[in-house]
Amino acid sequence: MKRLFDFSLASLLLLLFSPLFIVTILLILMKIGKPVFFLQIRPGYKEKLFTIYKFRTMSDERDKEGELLPDEQRLKGVGKFIRSASLDELPQLINVLKGEMSFVGPRPLLCEYLSLYNDEQKRRHDVLPGITGWAQVNGRNAISWEEKFQYDVWYVDHQSFWLDMKILWLTFLKVLKRNDINSSTSATMEKFKGDQK
Repeated sequence: MKRLFDFSLASLLLLLFSPLFIVTILLILMKIGKPVFFLQIRPGYKEKLFTIYKFRTMSDERDKEGELLPDEQRLKGVGKFIRSASLDELPQLINVLKGEMSFVGPRPLLCEYLSLYNDEQKRRHDVLPGITGWAQVNGRNAISWEEKFQYDVWYVDHQSFWLDMKILWLTFLKVLKRNDINSSTSATMEKFKGDQK
């Protein structure tokens, strides 16, 4: 039932949002440049690797030594707007269509974190990753990694159709208000460094 819902809704939204896709692509080309999409390998269900699709939001600006500038210096203007409006997440509808992601589930994180999870944190991979999730509607990037994983595992243990509907509704409200886009100390979430206990 969840797969049927995901596939049907993703197909509908891709059709409805196609003009928004085109406008976003043009803005990125004009203000940030190529490539338009940000592609990255992420672990999904049972830690199976897949390529996640997002719209690019940061420039490739570098310092005198050729190193990329910090995220907060490369995330500005159009990119900052795309991120704050959550438009960068739209291409993940393709991941949903392919069955690699669901609309609701723990967010797919970096592959480098896999070896850092404790046994409880690893349980977040017992369901498909999602475009949004219980952690996202309870703080997103403004909460700690420990809290985020607690919310993820809670979702794994309590998932249901009605919980998914609640999370989708709360996500809609969050996007409208543009809440919790950044962490409290940086433009993007700080990297996970392993169990701090």
